[in-house]
Amino acid sequence: MKRQGGFTLIELVVVIVILGILAVTAAPRFLNLQSDARVSALQGLKGAMDGAAGIVYGKAAIAGIETKEAASDVKVDNITTAFGYPTADADGIGNAVVGLSTDWAVYEDTASGVYYATFPSSSSTSNTLTAAPTSCYVKYTAATSKDVADAATTEVVGTADDC
Repeated sequence: MKRQGGFTLIELVVVIVILGILAVTAAPRFLNLQSDARVSALQGLKGAMDGAAGIVYGKAAIAGIETKEAASDVKVDNITTAFGYPTADADGIGNAVVGLSTDWAVYEDTASGVYYATFPSSSSTSNTLTAAPTSCYVKYTAATSKDVADAATTEVVGTADDC
């Protein structure tokens, strides 16, 4: 009689149990993908804001207006600037980054020169926030003088646990 090769039922059950144990231990690592994706989206927005601010500053420097304070007539391609960088409002950084005010929920703190952007709420029909977000957002701070130390800054606030 010819001997047939193959796996026994016991061997198959053992392999399935081992795979089940591996799946249970690896599952928590993959369950946090949405939070990681949200943080990555914020980092992408930060990069877009930094890039737009750098391009606007370069154009302002070419035009010779990089040392002027914010005013309605100090514009680069319809973007209001302060010391060469976009101002922290819809006419400044809002115009510099395409889709910022339509794809993100935004809040302007004009008194302190800060512009916030975060994920829009599914329950809200407007992308304009009534108060600054408390976690998981991008914060753009306008330039306060022509010194390099006072240039515009952008930062991501929040971690995967916050988002």
